[in-house]
Amino acid sequence: MTGGRLPDREWHRAQDVLDLWWADTPLSRAGLPITDLTLHQAHVLAAGLGGRLPTSPEWEWMAGAGKRRYPWGEQEPTAEHANLRGHGPATTTAVRTHPAGRTPEGLWDVAGNVWEWTSAPWRRDRAALLRGGSYNSLAQYASCTHANDVPPDLSSPGIGIRPVRDTPPDTVTQIGAPR
Repeated sequence: MTGGRLPDREWHRAQDVLDLWWADTPLSRAGLPITDLTLHQAHVLAAGLGGRLPTSPEWEWMAGAGKRRYPWGEQEPTAEHANLRGHGPATTTAVRTHPAGRTPEGLWDVAGNVWEWTSAPWRRDRAALLRGGSYNSLAQYASCTHANDVPPDLSSPGIGIRPVRDTPPDTVTQIGAPR
C-alpha cells in the first residue's frame, strides 16, 4: 500500500507513513482468524512469517489513508461491512466474509471480527494498542482512528494479528503483494 501523510490524532502526532506490504486479511487458520495471542506472541508469529506488527499509526493509515471514517468509506457499519456487535453471530467468522467492508486497496476484515495488535513503542505505561474492533465491539470501535489501550499480556478470542512488511517479499506468500 502506498504511504502518505497521516494527520495529527489523539493517539499520535502527524507523521509520514512509508509504502508497506500488508497481509490481505488477519492471519487465519482453516479460514478463521488466529486469536488468543499476547502482544509478545503476535510479535513472534509476525517475525516468523517474515513480517512484523504494524505501528499504531501505520495501521491507521492502512485502514483509512488518513481520510476515511471507516475502512470502506463514510457509511455506518452494517452486517454487510463487518462482524460487529449486533451485526454478526457474536463469535468470529471466516475472513473474507464481508466484501462491502473491504478497503479501496482490497484489504479484508480491517474493521470487526477481531481486534488487531499494533506496536506502540512510544507508550511508557506498558499498554499496547489494539485497532479495528472485534465481533463483540460496538460500531464506533470500527472507525479508522479508534484505538483501545490494553495490557500487552492480554489474550482473547477477539484479538488477532495482521502482519506487515517494510520490503516486498521474495515470493508471494500470505503476506503477499503490496497492498
